[in-house]
Amino acid sequence: MASTLGLLRRLVAEKVEFVLVGGLAAIAHGSASVTEDVDVCIRFDEPTLIGIFQALEGTNPRERMNPARPPLGTDPRRFVGNRNLYVTTDDGVIDLLGEITGLGSFERVAANAVSLRLSDFEVRVVGLEDLIRSKRTLARPKDLRVARELELVLERLGKP
Repeated sequence: MASTLGLLRRLVAEKVEFVLVGGLAAIAHGSASVTEDVDVCIRFDEPTLIGIFQALEGTNPRERMNPARPPLGTDPRRFVGNRNLYVTTDDGVIDLLGEITGLGSFERVAANAVSLRLSDFEVRVVGLEDLIRSKRTLARPKDLRVARELELVLERLGKP
């Protein structure tokens, strides 16, 4: 968890606009699930990617889905317009996602995001109902387990 928080802390320090999604978002909302990566929803535009490259500086960022694991390089503009970018670093794995299954684009995800404190900093996190909707749409066994757990969290909060 320390490395995942470190990656998030780097994004926050560079003032990258993102929304935390995936397993770490589920944990932030009260899930007992375990995750080993960071999933963030972003705009794949030049300012955002420049901030991400600056945030990952010194972590040896590499393309995770390419078997050769090439370095990301120094030109973030080559990723403008991508839908997703999967990165491994010396500090852990971060998945940069341009849209979220069941929800849509960054703008849609950000519209219902909430601000939550993680350790000693705040991040925007996908809303609880949206996270449940996304997990149910993905429908993988692990996502359905987390969705059910988050539905129980929602019930404890007094929401149907």
